[in-house]
Amino acid sequence: MTESGGTPRSGTLSEPQVRAMFDRIAGFYDVMNTVMTAGLHHRWRARAADLADLRPGGSALDVACGTGDLAIELARRVGREGEVIGSDFAQEMLERARDKAPELEWELGNALDLPYASNRFEAATVGFGARNFSDLDRGLSEMTRVVKVGGRVVVLEITTPRKPPLSTFYSLWFDRVVPLIGRLTGEDEAYTYLPSSVKRFPAPEGLAAAMQRAGLRDIRWVLTAGGIIALHVGTKR
Repeated sequence: MTESGGTPRSGTLSEPQVRAMFDRIAGFYDVMNTVMTAGLHHRWRARAADLADLRPGGSALDVACGTGDLAIELARRVGREGEVIGSDFAQEMLERARDKAPELEWELGNALDLPYASNRFEAATVGFGARNFSDLDRGLSEMTRVVKVGGRVVVLEITTPRKPPLSTFYSLWFDRVVPLIGRLTGEDEAYTYLPSSVKRFPAPEGLAAAMQRAGLRDIRWVLTAGGIIALHVGTKR
C-alpha cells in the first residue's frame, strides 16, 4: 500500500504488489476464507447486503469484489430486474467471480478511480477490501460519489477486538496461525500481509469518521463475531 502512489509505508505493499498478490491467491482464496472464518464469512456478507437496504429492481456496486460473494448476495436482493456490478483490480479474482455468476457484470476497475457516473447506484459496498485501499479517504469518497443521494455505502471489515479473552485469541490466530497457514499454501507474503493490513486499519470509530468525511451521514456500525468483524453503513447526504 502506498500514500498517493508514493513509497510504501513500513509493513505494507505497493498497489501493484497487492494486485499481483491477489491474482496469485485467487485459486484458493475462497477455501482460505472458509478455513479462517469457519465458514462464517458468508453470513457476514449477507448481513452487509441487508444493510445496503436494496429493493427488487435496485442497483448496486460492489467494490473490491474479489471472487464475488458479496455481489452475489446483493443480486439476490435486487432480483433479475436489478443491476449489480462487481469491480476489482485483480483480473484473476474477477475470473473466479465470473465462474460463480456469469449472469452478473464483473468489471476491472480501481476503487480509487471508479469508472462510473456520479449518483448512479442505490448502494455501494466493500467486503474485506477497504483495508487494501492505498488511500482510504479517496476510496470512500469514490464509493460515495457513485451512490445516489439517500443511497447507502456499506463497509464490511475485520477489526481488532479490545478485550480479553477474545483479544488474546485474535492475536494468536492472526499473528501466528494465519501466517503458518500461508506458509503451507506457499504464500507467506499474502498471509503475513493480512494481519498487518488489519492492524493498521482504523478502529470502528475511525472508520466512521472517514465515512463522514466522505460525505455520509447517519453512520452506524455493528460489531459481530465477538468484536472481530465490523459492519458500517452510512447514507449519502
